Amino acid sequence: VQLVESGGGLVQGGGSLRLSCAAPGRTFSENVMGWFRQAPGKEREFVAAISWSGGTTYYADSVKGRFTISRDSAKNTVYLQMNSLKPEDTAVYYCAADNNPRRTYVAGRYYSPGLYRHWGQGTQVTVSS
Repeated sequence: VQLVESGGGLVQGGGSLRLSCAAPGRTFSENVMGWFRQAPGKEREFVAAISWSGGTTYYADSVKGRFTISRDSAKNTVYLQMNSLKPEDTAVYYCAADNNPRRTYVAGRYYSPGLYRHWGQGTQVTVSS
């Protein structure tokens, strides 16, 4: 199942972007959703995740206080609001979903790429200094 990210682009340092993730043809409104990123020459890293209910969110320390993950279940869409962007945020950003609707996990699992079975193709975010 394909997830589709949008909203990436080029922005100056200190600026903002909002990424969106949709799933045409299938609902992920009751799945755990996450955002990961991968910069050139680096491994894919966790950015943020949101529980299936939307009641709990998780963030990497590097983005805490600057990024906000949210979901609109009626629109079957997950968002990543990114503020105070830094050049080190430059990466391809990927949306991901787990495969078990209405499932809750121990906190540490939300950070692991292995939890997520469905991935998008990614959207490029470039932050200039």
